[in-house]
Amino acid sequence: MKSSTNKILTVAVVLLLLTNIALVAFIMLGKNKCSEKRSSRIGTSDMMAKELNMTEEQKKSHKLLKDEHMKNVKVLFDSLKLSKVALYSLLKDSVVNDSLINYYSQQVGNRQAEIEKMTFAHFKRKRNMFTAEQQPKFDAFIIKMMQGGKRDSAAKKEK
Repeated sequence: MKSSTNKILTVAVVLLLLTNIALVAFIMLGKNKCSEKRSSRIGTSDMMAKELNMTEEQKKSHKLLKDEHMKNVKVLFDSLKLSKVALYSLLKDSVVNDSLINYYSQQVGNRQAEIEKMTFAHFKRKRNMFTAEQQPKFDAFIIKMMQGGKRDSAAKKEK
């Protein structure tokens, strides 16, 4: 009886060991595939360059404009973050004055509006660096980018 119990336990241990090895191998192979997908992703700038068939000079101008814009809006993003922290730190108070919530919400809205205006001006300047043939493609690309590369949610519901 002990012999058959030992055999069953041995078979069970071997099966569990093989299952664990297979699981570890599956996880490791899955991580490699994910990292390969991440490294093969095309950035927005590269995608724009490809779709608009940008020249080398346009690519350089694009990078300069982008770097300048990011430097300028970074300060606003930091300010926006501080405004949001101030607003949401009110959560800890048991009683919060509506005018205080309105004030901080307005601060958040003002910062966001500044960022949007700067971003719009940035894209307007960027659009001017393209030829008349590239500009409609640029316009469509920007709209697609602002939508997150996704189609309209109403179109999804119709399917």
